[in-house]
Amino acid sequence: MQDPTHYQPGILDGVPRVARYVLFTLSDTSQSVQQHKDALQRIAPLVNGEDVVIGLAPALVKALGGDIPGLHDFPDFSGQVKVPVGTTGHLWCWARGDDLGDLLHITRKLQKALAPAFTLRHVVDAFRHRHSDESGLGRDLTGFEDGTENPKGDEALEAAFVDGQGEGLDGASFVAVQQWVHDLDAFDEMPEKDQDHAIGRRLRDNEEIEDAPESAHVKRTAQESFDPEAFVLRRSMPWMASTQAGLMFVAFGKSFDAFEAQMRRMAGLDDGIVDGVFKLSRPINGAYFWCPPMRGGKLDLRRLGFD
Repeated sequence: MQDPTHYQPGILDGVPRVARYVLFTLSDTSQSVQQHKDALQRIAPLVNGEDVVIGLAPALVKALGGDIPGLHDFPDFSGQVKVPVGTTGHLWCWARGDDLGDLLHITRKLQKALAPAFTLRHVVDAFRHRHSDESGLGRDLTGFEDGTENPKGDEALEAAFVDGQGEGLDGASFVAVQQWVHDLDAFDEMPEKDQDHAIGRRLRDNEEIEDAPESAHVKRTAQESFDPEAFVLRRSMPWMASTQAGLMFVAFGKSFDAFEAQMRRMAGLDDGIVDGVFKLSRPINGAYFWCPPMRGGKLDLRRLGFD
């Protein structure tokens, strides 16, 4: 069983009331490794793995001279639908809390501590929608519950965190991040039956529809239907900016294998059947990050050459 002191606790804690997804990029790739390390050491007091969860892109790990087994760039899943390949960024921060103003100040502190080695590139503000105390889950902006099939307890630990690979690796997690933009007008115009069949659940009560079409999202992504089973720990949240809105899809895993199996099937690469979710939403970016483990209440970056 995973030692709870070895992973970033915010990953397991569930979605907060509000969040910010903050992406930084290296200001100048010609900078020395030591400059990059100094910047990461400066943000260490701000990153406790709970209020701020952090992830490093493959390019940053490489720049630091690290080697993380299983870490690689976001693949091209495009087939019958377009799935954008990656998004430029090196350091991903998931700032979590109850007040968006507080998260603004956390973002500013991160930005100042990382300068001049890193530059803030992109920020997405997210929020919990129609949260249910009974289920502990929120809803997507379409009204469907998000994360119904999330593993729980020991199964969540097994799905989300590396175990048995040694010091500096155990307790780490691999996270897939995609920003999806919803076509809410198109969704509103769909007959109720078509809405339900796109997802495979009834919107009114979240009950799974047994005779839903094979394109239904819950059938495309049924985690136990893969061989091996493809369980991930979803921590997705709705976002909006001006007139655009959608879902920040965030899935943590002990590797990227489960996410990739699900994404291939969703895109129709396995059997030619495209997930019904593409009728109402589309991804506009995507990226992979390695979320380091914790050691003594601090990020464990030994695999990257830190003491």
